[in-house]
Amino acid sequence: NGCGYCMDMHATALRKGGIEPRKLDTLPAWHESRFFDARERAALGWAEALTRLTDGAPSQAAFDALAPHFDEKGISDLSMGIAVINAWNRLGAGLLPPLP
Repeated sequence: NGCGYCMDMHATALRKGGIEPRKLDTLPAWHESRFFDARERAALGWAEALTRLTDGAPSQAAFDALAPHFDEKGISDLSMGIAVINAWNRLGAGLLPPLP
C-alpha cells in the first residue's frame, strides 16, 4: 500500500489479535497461499479489487465471489472498511509518518 507506518501498524494489530503467523507471512502472496479459506480469499480479492483501481473497475467476478460468504450488510461493511483503510493509507503514504 506504499505506507510503511500503516503496514507496521496493521501487522502489529493482527499479531496481537492472534492471526496465524503463516497467514500474515504469506499475505502478499494470498492468491497462491493455502492458509486462507474461501471467505478470506473472497474478502482479500475484493480488497485488492477496490484498492487497485488503476487496473480498472472491480470485476463482477470479484464481487460475485463475496455472495456465498457475506450478506448485503457484510459486503457493505467490508467495502466501507476497505475504503476507510485506503483513505488512511493514502494519507500515510503522502505524509510519511515515521515508523515507530
